[in-house]
Amino acid sequence: QVQLVESGGGLVQAGGSLRLSCAASGRAFTTYGMGWFRQAPGKEREFVAAISRGGGRPLYADSVKGRFTISRDNAKNTVYLQMNSLKPEDTAVYYCAADKWGTGETNSARYDDWGQGTQVTVFS
Repeated sequence: QVQLVESGGGLVQAGGSLRLSCAASGRAFTTYGMGWFRQAPGKEREFVAAISRGGGRPLYADSVKGRFTISRDNAKNTVYLQMNSLKPEDTAVYYCAADKWGTGETNSARYDDWGQGTQVTVFS
């Protein structure tokens, strides 16, 4: 099991940027694929981005492709989500999650451990 703590959320104007961080502790972080998901009020949780344990093969939802970048620093046990050109529709609680299979996938059911979430609010 791995414990995850997100940070970096906040209030930002449309067109602005934020960088989310997810710090992991517990079992070997380097064996886990990592993902970011988000949930807006009244909506289901949706996939945002994922990265494999080695840092390759990043995956993105179509809605964020070209604007968001997922990365990880295995030496710091941290995964990041750089969010640029933010839009009001990006407003949501953002969660990071750990995939014990190591690949990082779009399906939330593949993830075993979740953080508590961090709020991102984009105003126009």
